[in-house]
Amino acid sequence: MTPLPTGEDERIRIREVTLLSDDWYVLKKTSFDYRRRDGSWQTLSRETYDRGNGAALLLYDPTRSTLLLTRQFRFPAYVNGHAEPLLEVCAGLLDDRSPEETIRAEAAEELGVAVRAPRRVFDAFMSPGSVTERLAFFVAEYRAADRGTGAGAGGGIAEEGEDIEVVELTFADALAMVASGAILDGKTIMLLQYAALHGLLQR
Repeated sequence: MTPLPTGEDERIRIREVTLLSDDWYVLKKTSFDYRRRDGSWQTLSRETYDRGNGAALLLYDPTRSTLLLTRQFRFPAYVNGHAEPLLEVCAGLLDDRSPEETIRAEAAEELGVAVRAPRRVFDAFMSPGSVTERLAFFVAEYRAADRGTGAGAGGGIAEEGEDIEVVELTFADALAMVASGAILDGKTIMLLQYAALHGLLQR
């Protein structure tokens, strides 16, 4: 759980914090005074959903211009009108691990690949209007022979409700699926665009 900032802040004065839910993750309502750019103070109220920070990884094969994604059912997307499972890069919450430890573990659990040399390329807040989560984004190369080298064959952890299909796509097909709306996951689109901008794969 992410704590509220402590100490004096010239822009923010916390008035009251109310815990609304502490079940799967933590939902709080906070009222605070905010100092506007003109120097005046305004009292605001915001809800924040704290699910912890995470890490995401794009595994790509530059020799074959392919990449590995997961396909899994996402209930929040389902209730917002998207019934099909989502195509995504592998990702997971940090919990008590470092970002690199997290993506190594997630790649083994979800994709069945032991990651050799992950490279952290940027960080981003994914939905800063209401969610505290900050993601660390990684890229790493893999080869066809690397599949099945992880702790398992991939597919996620059934006890945690994961039912993950491993999908290998060409880079050209993945970019086309972003354009057509077949890939809708934000973190995945961001890493695919990074790969395109930095020439990691041939189209």
